[in-house]
Amino acid sequence: MKPAVTYELLHIDKNSGARRGVVHTPHGDIQTPVFMPVGTQATVKSMTPEELKEIGAQIILSNTYHLYLRPGQDIVKEAGGLHKFMNWDRPILTDSGGFQVFSLGPLRTITEEGVEFKSHLDGSKHFFSPESVMKTEEDLGADIIMAFDECVEYPASYEYTKQSMERTTRWAKRCKEAHTTENQALFGIIQGGFYEDLRVQSAKDLVDMDLPGYAIGGISVGEPKEEFLKMLYFTAPLMPENKPRYLMGVGTPDYLIEAALAGIDMCDCVLPTRIARNGTAMTWNGKVVVRNATYERDWGPLDPECDCYTCKNYTRAYIRHLVKTNEILGVRLLSIHNINFLTKLMERVRIEIENDNLLEFRKEFYKKYGYTNE
Repeated sequence: MKPAVTYELLHIDKNSGARRGVVHTPHGDIQTPVFMPVGTQATVKSMTPEELKEIGAQIILSNTYHLYLRPGQDIVKEAGGLHKFMNWDRPILTDSGGFQVFSLGPLRTITEEGVEFKSHLDGSKHFFSPESVMKTEEDLGADIIMAFDECVEYPASYEYTKQSMERTTRWAKRCKEAHTTENQALFGIIQGGFYEDLRVQSAKDLVDMDLPGYAIGGISVGEPKEEFLKMLYFTAPLMPENKPRYLMGVGTPDYLIEAALAGIDMCDCVLPTRIARNGTAMTWNGKVVVRNATYERDWGPLDPECDCYTCKNYTRAYIRHLVKTNEILGVRLLSIHNINFLTKLMERVRIEIENDNLLEFRKEFYKKYGYTNE
């Protein structure tokens, strides 16, 4: 039986090891490396699927925990799955809800069987096990589904991280046994915190399961950038070359470029829409906090180098006015721009990999964007 999701390697940047490839899925091909916008509740906040397509978004991520609570997996299943429910006919990835459950802190209790937690909405009690999460993700119907894991906070002791990593491996085995849907690909998540030997063990155990793809979890969780980079560059080579490699929860331009240099294919983050709600835009010349007074009479676009709908039609002064008056259009225009920016950044990254030039591009980009450490 042919796997639902496969990876095709097209080119390796001879100066860095960055990969240019294609992930083939039941709902179309994904050119990689790729940034995946997050549609937590089956919607990328304030944007229509048509707008996302126009920007060139290839795949979006939805959240198992949130959709399990509202509207409930049975309603999504009845609608014909997430694709039909939200009118998106391109690939979808669902996370396992692990990160959300573990970020509930005192509202949850972890056992070998799974996690009991209280809903952040109404305090009602729920239980996630690897088996129940697989059922939820199957009902949601995404192309790529993630195994149920524990994301350890930073910093954490070696003993706790080891126990957690080993439990995540056992849970991944249970996920594999419980997962029956042929047109979905189950990805495993490498854990092990910031301990190299634990990362090696986690990767080895998961790769032995021969899953269709693998993710790095548990980094970009509040640690210093040098710790993040060290663990990223250490862990990525432990992942199979012939399968998609996914780095979870990364969305700043520098982290996306570093991920590509490390040989990662897929990244996701809520960042572009979250900072849009704070009145912030990413541009080719660094961040623009458009709510600042300095833009009150600025009649130029958010980014003179951008050709998105927002930049072609609206001024910084107008968008500032919308943000200051809490008009929904302000958030929409900034979200369109920010997701367009990261989509175009990754298009450029793919071109630079093909030209064996990603290291040089990083240097130029960092200088222009205003990053100091390169």
